[in-house]
Amino acid sequence: MSELPKAYEPADVEKSWYEAWLEKDCFVADPLSEKPGYSIVIPPPNVTGILHMGHVLNNTIQDILARRARQKGFEVLWLPGTDHAGIATQTKVERQLREEEGKTRRDLGREKFLERVWDWKEEHGGIIIKQLKRLGCSCDWSRERFTMDEKYSEWVAQVFVDLFQEGLIYRGKRMVNWCPVSLTALSDEEVIPKKQNSKLFYIKYELVDEPGKYLEVATTRPETLMGDVAVAVNPKDERYGKYVGKRVRRPFPEADIEVVADEHVDPEFGTGALKITPAHDKADFEIGERHGLEIIDVLHADGTVNCPQVPELDGLDRFVARKKAVAKLEEMGLLIKVEEHENNVGFSERADVPVEPRISMQWFLKYPATEETAAAVANGEISYRPDRWAKTHANWMAGIQDWCLSRQLWWGHRIPVWYRKEKVEVLREAESLTLENMEVGDLHVGVEAPVDGENWVQDEDVLDTWFSSWLWPFATMTDLGEESDLVKKFYPTADLVTGPDIIFFWVARMVMAVYRFKGELPFQNVFFTSIIRDLQGRKMSKSLGNSPDPIELMDKYGADGLRFGLMRTAPVGADVRFDEAQIEEGRNFANKIYNACRFRRMAGVESRVGFRASECQALRPYHLEILSKCDELTVKLEDAYAGYRFNEVGQRLYDFLWGDFCDLFLEAVKGDLKEEAADEAREATLGVFDVVMGRYLHLLHPYMPHLTEELSLRMGYLEDGEFLMERVLEGASLLEGVDREMIRLGEERAAAVYEAAGRLRNLKAEYRLAARKDVKFVAKTGPEWLEEEADIISLLVGAESVTRKDGYEAEKGTPGAVTAVGEIFMPLEGLIDVEAEKSRLSKEIEKTEKEVSKCRGKLGNEKFVANAKPEVVAVERERLAEWEGKLASLQEMLSSLS
Repeated sequence: MSELPKAYEPADVEKSWYEAWLEKDCFVADPLSEKPGYSIVIPPPNVTGILHMGHVLNNTIQDILARRARQKGFEVLWLPGTDHAGIATQTKVERQLREEEGKTRRDLGREKFLERVWDWKEEHGGIIIKQLKRLGCSCDWSRERFTMDEKYSEWVAQVFVDLFQEGLIYRGKRMVNWCPVSLTALSDEEVIPKKQNSKLFYIKYELVDEPGKYLEVATTRPETLMGDVAVAVNPKDERYGKYVGKRVRRPFPEADIEVVADEHVDPEFGTGALKITPAHDKADFEIGERHGLEIIDVLHADGTVNCPQVPELDGLDRFVARKKAVAKLEEMGLLIKVEEHENNVGFSERADVPVEPRISMQWFLKYPATEETAAAVANGEISYRPDRWAKTHANWMAGIQDWCLSRQLWWGHRIPVWYRKEKVEVLREAESLTLENMEVGDLHVGVEAPVDGENWVQDEDVLDTWFSSWLWPFATMTDLGEESDLVKKFYPTADLVTGPDIIFFWVARMVMAVYRFKGELPFQNVFFTSIIRDLQGRKMSKSLGNSPDPIELMDKYGADGLRFGLMRTAPVGADVRFDEAQIEEGRNFANKIYNACRFRRMAGVESRVGFRASECQALRPYHLEILSKCDELTVKLEDAYAGYRFNEVGQRLYDFLWGDFCDLFLEAVKGDLKEEAADEAREATLGVFDVVMGRYLHLLHPYMPHLTEELSLRMGYLEDGEFLMERVLEGASLLEGVDREMIRLGEERAAAVYEAAGRLRNLKAEYRLAARKDVKFVAKTGPEWLEEEADIISLLVGAESVTRKDGYEAEKGTPGAVTAVGEIFMPLEGLIDVEAEKSRLSKEIEKTEKEVSKCRGKLGNEKFVANAKPEVVAVERERLAEWEGKLASLQEMLSSLS
């Protein structure tokens, strides 16, 4: 063993061990290894990203899986990488350009702007990778990928070409979700519905052939009134049947528009009459198509009004224009009333602004392999954990819409489509592009540009970032047209760990892509992580100021403290309520393990890691019990890992070390380590300590890798040059070869001693004697071996003695407890002032009776029970049970003293 400093300093230890792992290529996967392969691909974080608590949880779980697989004898590939994050990255660089140089990307031009983005990526893009290394992630960094790598980009282009040639990719003018900040189309999955406190405006349109009579409509968007081309009513609505076919007058710019009948209209909404603006509402667009209505676009791409005919609104921001339009309607006497109205408004996931429905020419994909993808999850070929997410997956697959692939950005994979120069204007506006256009030589779709490139113009748009990410499981492992050793060894992957918020963006799409291009599943298990919330249940965000910086937490508590503290409180399928105290507990746990090892080292520097219980003649019940508990821990962890119950693994590791090992075993045997102890007892205890701690550190390693490497080395549990992370976990029982009956009897005796000690400690505490060491307990009954273990019980209880006296008759009022070793009494003579204690108990009883009365009064109130939330009533019932239990205990104590 080597010396252990007085205090554990995680910063130095974690840095030195991570550097050692990297130097010795401990994370590098060998595709030619004879070991079975295990692989997992990291959900690529945005290249713009910095570590947040969601990343910590997700990547800690992945690291646990990877390190656990190495322990089980697998050759492990944990493949890392980053995503180019089209919108997010371009937005950052454009902002920098605007703030520092007062320029836009168009001032630079496409080529120069993209050079700036690549420069920015090289300077800032590695931040999150460095932070993941700080966390202890054992990724194979030699194989780090980026979605804009040249070889990866070839995959993206080829997949586009193949799907276009199959007729699954097409171009057309459709209504899409448009972000007025990022100035690009978005897929449905990139739009987040949010409840908004809006207003419902009631306005009236005059009937053209009946001046002075009006048709009332209700709308949430008066700023788009200039694009109204009709008013629609439900044909079954008797109130409006007489108006169908008539015309009403749009207020501004003034125009006569028709009243049409359409079953889409909800008679219960507003007035039951709906103004139709096909250019700015999806439902209106569909109504317009059914009735052949004109489309009038009155908004620019940036969300400002485009209507020169109404100069007071033209050029205004849409929300400013809303107020102006309402004021104008009021001036004209056409505004009837305004009501508060809650509705769902779609927000851009990236820009966090309301999206605009906008008619635009875009590229779309009809998803491939949808039936196979739906079936794979439904029949369990891919396991979703928790399994409730399988239903979410099925619902999305059932209502799947074509994927809008194109984005009006410059940063990203440019769409591999070229138009012949002389036909470019015609083709750009063509309603559809097909293989026929390619056959006549007007269109080129390919991985490479046309040979006579000067005669062609490439499509301006780029592909949705997710179109590259959906190829991640296989495109990261092999170049286009090759079948690498990496694929042969590690594909398909075993597990995927991700958040449920990208089940549609990424998970389902990956399954489709892999089915189409590899003909098999990309992974076997998908574990969806919890959402981390603050103590108030709110999602963490910068704007709320409730999102802690993981780097600061690691500086304060160590990476292992952060990992363990978080994992122990992350239940499967439930959100995590983050409390920094949990992370502090993680650090305290690290200190507890460290101090236990220091205690052992002070008893001798020679490791007994080769100790065999079957060869030791001096084993006591406490040795047998802790060895058995360690074997039991190994089995229970295996079961918890199989069920992906990571918090259970953490809690079992915690309970064993803190409770079974330190609080019980070490306390029971510490007398064996004194100088005057017999050599046989000393050797047995040191040997048991070393084999249990050696096994325990190995089991703990996936959760606290740096600490366990450090202690395993310093405690002499490793061979020279050996790493704990590379050692295969032993499967043999620590009690192998020991008589089973001997084990059973030892376990029973140790358990009885520990249980009795716990009851006697509680008895001391009830009489406020917890700190007194001069308490003498008397056992009225007990097993024959009680005298052998009496000193151990006294030690565990903190008492002067435990004496067995057969036939002992305690004086009236002497408190006692029925324990696993018999009935034991605690004579109070010389320990307490009986009259003072009776007075104290009487006062406590009086206070407790008031609390009981208060709870009973609440629960006896029928209105409270009927109107309060069930959980509130349940809490009140729990409180009553607690107070009643306390009252009974106090009354019993007073009775015994009386």
